[in-house]
Amino acid sequence: MIISPSFHFDKIAMIFERFSPFKNLFSLLNQQVRSCARDPFPNKLTHYLHRAKLIDSIRLALRSNSPNSLNPLLQTRLLDSFVVANAFRSAPSADSAISFFENLKQVPNFEHSQNTIFAFATVLAKFKRKEELKALIGDAKDGKFNNVKVSFMNLLFWYSTAGDLQEVLETWEEYRNEENRLSTEAHNIIMGLYAQQGMNFAAVEAFRGMIDQGVIPNSRTYTILIEHLVRLGKLDAAMEVFTVLPSMRTKRTLKQFLILVEGFVGGEQFDVVKSLLKEMREDGKLPGRAMRIYLERMKEAGFAGETDEFLVEMLPDGRIKSVGSCEDSSDEDEDEDGDDDVNEGVDVHTVKLKPWLDPKALANALKQWSPEVVTVLEDAKFVWTSRLVCKVLRNFTSPETAWNFFCWVASQPGFSHDIYTVQRMMTLLARHGNVELVDKLINKVRREQMILPFSTIRLLVEFYGISKNADAALKVFRDDRTLCGHISRFNLMLLYSSLLRALTKCHRNTDALDILDEMILNGICPDIQTFSGLIYHFALQGDIKTVQQLFSMIRQSGMEPDAYMFKLLIQAYCKCQRAALAYRVFVDMRNSNLMPDAATKDLLVKSLWQEGRRKEAVIVEERYEETDGVLPLALRGHVWTVSSGDLTRVYSIYSNSIIAPA
Repeated sequence: MIISPSFHFDKIAMIFERFSPFKNLFSLLNQQVRSCARDPFPNKLTHYLHRAKLIDSIRLALRSNSPNSLNPLLQTRLLDSFVVANAFRSAPSADSAISFFENLKQVPNFEHSQNTIFAFATVLAKFKRKEELKALIGDAKDGKFNNVKVSFMNLLFWYSTAGDLQEVLETWEEYRNEENRLSTEAHNIIMGLYAQQGMNFAAVEAFRGMIDQGVIPNSRTYTILIEHLVRLGKLDAAMEVFTVLPSMRTKRTLKQFLILVEGFVGGEQFDVVKSLLKEMREDGKLPGRAMRIYLERMKEAGFAGETDEFLVEMLPDGRIKSVGSCEDSSDEDEDEDGDDDVNEGVDVHTVKLKPWLDPKALANALKQWSPEVVTVLEDAKFVWTSRLVCKVLRNFTSPETAWNFFCWVASQPGFSHDIYTVQRMMTLLARHGNVELVDKLINKVRREQMILPFSTIRLLVEFYGISKNADAALKVFRDDRTLCGHISRFNLMLLYSSLLRALTKCHRNTDALDILDEMILNGICPDIQTFSGLIYHFALQGDIKTVQQLFSMIRQSGMEPDAYMFKLLIQAYCKCQRAALAYRVFVDMRNSNLMPDAATKDLLVKSLWQEGRRKEAVIVEERYEETDGVLPLALRGHVWTVSSGDLTRVYSIYSNSIIAPA
């Protein structure tokens, strides 16, 4: 008689389970032993496909009026936290998610993970089920889900999604008491909720507090600002904020384009929409299907030439069949954040679902690329579109696997690479320093007369800097930038700046200074961020002569060093044990009526003391006392990217538009 390993373990676990200190341990081990006892899948892709099929079955069951349709699906050994978390995310209503959660309690040996609880809580928050959400959070905090932890960021996200301002503010205060500096996303959540609830002054103050604390806004921050302005009908102000983003080296997102297109189409300002579509091409953005309705309205207004190319990309792909249909008793809309998850219903009462697909999980399943995996992938009959291929490529961590997939998918029926998939592959290869393969793709672009987005050229230069390929970055700048067509003077300045940053990363100082001279001789003036980055780089190396030359260039260009540039210089000199030079920068800073932030002042004083310059350290402290002991918490800006002037400008646009008297 052969007894399975899980049989022995079940007996042992029953004995020890009565001893509470060991209960969680044996529960975890029980799951691990059962996992080992399962029939292994031949590869990760096969496992992924079986999981996907089960997730689709659960998605249909959650939409079914049959109360018993779910139970048989929960008895399979395939059921794990990955399947459950994705099933929760696909729940069409809070009631279906709650029913699913209750049914899971009857499944032997299933235990919730961080991902399943987060997914369930997010569904409850999305559908404003505040009481059930609080009860779930309470259970998690009480340890009822073993090792599941609830962070402050989790609470902020859930309460803000549920629209519970009081709980958000209480969590925020508790979070601030625990952490010295809150994350950008924490500030975004607070500011976004204020904006959604019409608390305009509070939203402006939240943004001001964020930048005053030295927290650098990200793309999502500016999405909140732009959406708030558009909601209030301040379209010109929203566009002005959007226009500043490239100078701050901040990525402009598809959602920002969508918000602006929606606003300007609604205002029938189609010339502005034309400009936005042109910039979308330059940024290499593949528009989402949510933009389709607005472009169709624009086409009806007589702008067919500007919209047809994008509308073709947005048409539903008839090759993608639904996994099934079911009667839907819910009035709630399916979550359509992912374009590949949900199909539109054919009528009011019936929901048809596209096959579930997770590009990140699929890319992970393709890690071990082999002939066997390729056979399984071909048998799976995926419908490959540019959008899907881009999403899968984005989630590969290995350039070799990504390249194998890229070459394989090119031969699949009904698919051919376009500029979107080519640029995605190029940037991934450049980041990992695969110069030869990037050159192959560049030759393909040149041969097929494709037009590369300007953003791709910049990314290639920047990623070659990260992978320490200075010569490749120079080649792209010299020989390949023509592939994106005409480049405006502003964009050329950004490209020069990216090249200078890449060269400094590669410690090609002479080349960097030569490129800077060329840039100025061509009438392209570097912005303050570029000068700040160069000054910081050369100061770290103790190259005083070059730093002084750069300062002279700044003033010759009609600019003045800002407080953040002085701060960078003080920090750099202190790091290379040149406190005397840092003190001279401090004196220049004070002569310009500027003061460092508290952290920079403390660093300078500490460095002066360590190098035996006590007199200078005392003078710095005395100057500090002259300000009544009040220094800014942080100075606005970030090396190479964000200037204090740009941040101040964005704040002025936002505050003047939001709280200015009517």
